[in-house]
Amino acid sequence: MLSLPMSQARRQRSLSRRSFPLLVMILAIVSATPAFAQSQSREDEIIANLSGGRVIVHVAKDVIIFAAIDKPVERNSIPPRVMTVDSAHLGILFGAAEWRIPADPKPIRMDRDLPHIDVRPPNYQPSAGEAEADLETIGVAFLEKLRPLVAQLHHKLDFASDEPIFQLVMIGYGANNYGPEVWVVEYRMEQEMIASRGEYWQTRVLRPRFTQLYPPEKHAPRTIVESRYPPDSKGPTLTELIQGNDPRIVQIAAGNPRFTKVIENLHGGTAQKAVAVDSADFMRAVLPVIAGNTPFILGTMSEQHGFEWIVPPAEPLEKATEDKDRPPDAPTLRRPPKP
Repeated sequence: MLSLPMSQARRQRSLSRRSFPLLVMILAIVSATPAFAQSQSREDEIIANLSGGRVIVHVAKDVIIFAAIDKPVERNSIPPRVMTVDSAHLGILFGAAEWRIPADPKPIRMDRDLPHIDVRPPNYQPSAGEAEADLETIGVAFLEKLRPLVAQLHHKLDFASDEPIFQLVMIGYGANNYGPEVWVVEYRMEQEMIASRGEYWQTRVLRPRFTQLYPPEKHAPRTIVESRYPPDSKGPTLTELIQGNDPRIVQIAAGNPRFTKVIENLHGGTAQKAVAVDSADFMRAVLPVIAGNTPFILGTMSEQHGFEWIVPPAEPLEKATEDKDRPPDAPTLRRPPKP
């Protein structure tokens, strides 16, 4: 049983400004001395390929519009990958989303071969006060896939304890007419030295922490939400550019009355009232400006029509098996739906 409790779902997101040395250190785990390397089995020879960038989500009228911008964190970075989590949610993956053993040409990818997500995994025992929610169940499914990979890290990694090794941005619709929701699910790890084996460290991935980005608290303005990886990535958000009347955004809006109306909704904190097609076209026009030469993807999701691409990734969307046995009254971490 892992030791750290889940953070409160209602806590405000706080982005760390610490350095992110894990990006370098985790890629150096095979650089041990020859004597040490010979004493280890092949399971130690594992490398994590990291994905970095940002996710931007605009919940408009009857549709969720989402985008992901690739921002490489190191030389061998992989792009943000998208997968369906279930029929009502998709996930965008960051951090250690791909693992490689040098002797095996086929990478281990977090967006593939996800086990069937049961409502209550047999080896999951919630702590006192934790809800046995569908969101937790999804989080634990990824945890079980991460565990054997992270366990193969046996070198000391110099990184802050609050920096996630893996991050899932989950976008979709909650059960029981809850409506649109956006969650950031973060996975951290801890290490303990095994003294009897010299410089040999036992590494464990911790249970996921959930942060709800959308919907906001009652009476809070509803506008575009954003998440980044690494968490200390700098630069203004799209909301800050809009609220600050960035000349590039103003110029885009000036050429199209529909975009002007979308910006009025965003300025007024009523993004959920913006017309769906106008909002999607606005995002399509804005993304090349803020992404520059960096690749990006753009899509929509609605309860009626499901998931659709506007700007697809180079790779196809990965699908996960839907859990058809989830009871409609299963407990949940979600905030009560707004009337």
